[in-house]
Amino acid sequence: MSLEEVLKVVFPFLDGVDLAACMVVCKQWRHIAKDDYFWKCVCAKRWPSICKRPNPPTVTYYKLYQTFYQRKHQRTLLPPRLSFDDLEFFIDIWTEDKLIFSEVVPGPVLQRGIKIPPAGICDMLKFHLQGPEYKMILPVDPRFTIPWSQTVSVSVLVGRKDSNKVACIINKSMFDYIDRTASRALAFDYLVFSPYYPFISGIRAWISLLFMEDRSNGVIDVFGIEMDFCDAANSQEEVLWLLDMLDWK
Repeated sequence: MSLEEVLKVVFPFLDGVDLAACMVVCKQWRHIAKDDYFWKCVCAKRWPSICKRPNPPTVTYYKLYQTFYQRKHQRTLLPPRLSFDDLEFFIDIWTEDKLIFSEVVPGPVLQRGIKIPPAGICDMLKFHLQGPEYKMILPVDPRFTIPWSQTVSVSVLVGRKDSNKVACIINKSMFDYIDRTASRALAFDYLVFSPYYPFISGIRAWISLLFMEDRSNGVIDVFGIEMDFCDAANSQEEVLWLLDMLDWK
């Protein structure tokens, strides 16, 4: 199959954000992705009934998606009530039933991240670490290795020094997705919020193991642990407000 044929097979399965991202890859991809059939597929997933009308819409499905898709606007937040100085994170990682990593991480340490990426990491991961996006990364020292054949799970709790309360971020979730091209293993769990915020749900916390692959020994060499909340919180202030709304016990 030619590249164009492959793209025409794949594009109907993408959501709007991914399809829009494909349009900026190159002119060929943009020309193919602008086909209104693909945007009809996107609209059919979000608003199925709009595609059942006997007469086609007066605007293209691409325009329809642009008009009604809720874009994320820059939010102006009040200063958060929490500070990373008030927080500590309890991170535990197991292979099968063996505990291989267990640390109490002060909030400021997670903030500092990895300033100098280690030599030998893949270009995609190096680009991510050096990018301007807000990140929370714990350097792992000493490093630990994990055989490819073993199942790995993680738990993350966060504690407040000001009140001695604890909240759960991730509860024994499996690293069931490994992106070998980006040298990251990912696990997630849904955040549990305080009853004071009954309309907030469906927000996931992600933990990534950042690694270098040792093919000769069949293991991954973990040098960092990253935590993020995807599009729900992309700045220090947003993360602190999100954590503040958790179900603290």
